[in-house]
Amino acid sequence: MGEWTGTLRMKAENRGGRTVVTDLYHQGAYKVARPIYPDHSGQACYYVMNPGGGYVDGDRYRMSVELEEGAELLITTQSSTKIYRTPGQPVLQTTEIRMKSGSYLEWLPDPVIAYRDARYRQQTVIHMERGASLISAEVITPGWSPDGTLFAYKELSLKSELYMDRELVLHDHMKLCPASRPLSGLGRMDGHTHFGSLFVIGEQATASFCSALTEAVQLEEQAGKIGLSELIVPGFAVRMLADSTQTIERLFGRIVNYIREQWFGKAPVSLRKY
Repeated sequence: MGEWTGTLRMKAENRGGRTVVTDLYHQGAYKVARPIYPDHSGQACYYVMNPGGGYVDGDRYRMSVELEEGAELLITTQSSTKIYRTPGQPVLQTTEIRMKSGSYLEWLPDPVIAYRDARYRQQTVIHMERGASLISAEVITPGWSPDGTLFAYKELSLKSELYMDRELVLHDHMKLCPASRPLSGLGRMDGHTHFGSLFVIGEQATASFCSALTEAVQLEEQAGKIGLSELIVPGFAVRMLADSTQTIERLFGRIVNYIREQWFGKAPVSLRKY
């Protein structure tokens, strides 16, 4: 295969209660802003940037993130992932995350926006040791085309695998092909335009915590269609269908901040960039 369009490698350690990245390498169409420390907990926040403004035909991106014991990271993106027309080869994004026991990662990228005739394939593999904690979010929009047509892209494929102590405990594959299977029907998007997934893994994610979270964020009173499912390891998944990015981001933000406070005593964080 050809060279990577962009490569990013990060390794984070806990030094005296403060997370620092001891190994950072980025090349090509990947850049990383200087870290921000949103509160006094020592958690480091990094913004990943694509100076090119979007992904084009045949682009290939690779990211790897490693958290040592006690390291705490919040990683987001500077803006939405924009996938432009790909007549030749689909865009490929691969991400590998490794987490030692006692580490904590919030992986909260901005939404994926696929333009007309776009094809995008994303592969995420996460290796966790028991005792690590993870929040991972994904939002998919209906895309964009010059005439305003929704779902004008050709393919979005987002595949995630999560291993706990080397055992596969979660396999999730979202594949949307609007041209061959319209998304507006029953059992697909059910008339909604936006889709969100939130995965939470951690020893604190008990059944009683899920009940308390449902009540605290008023899950049953939110707009759109929402489902919460417990996983085979301590953790849960939240799926949401809605009609705007902001609706999903507001709910996911409330869940993230509730977990930050209840599990780690951290202050709320806002990642709005507009």
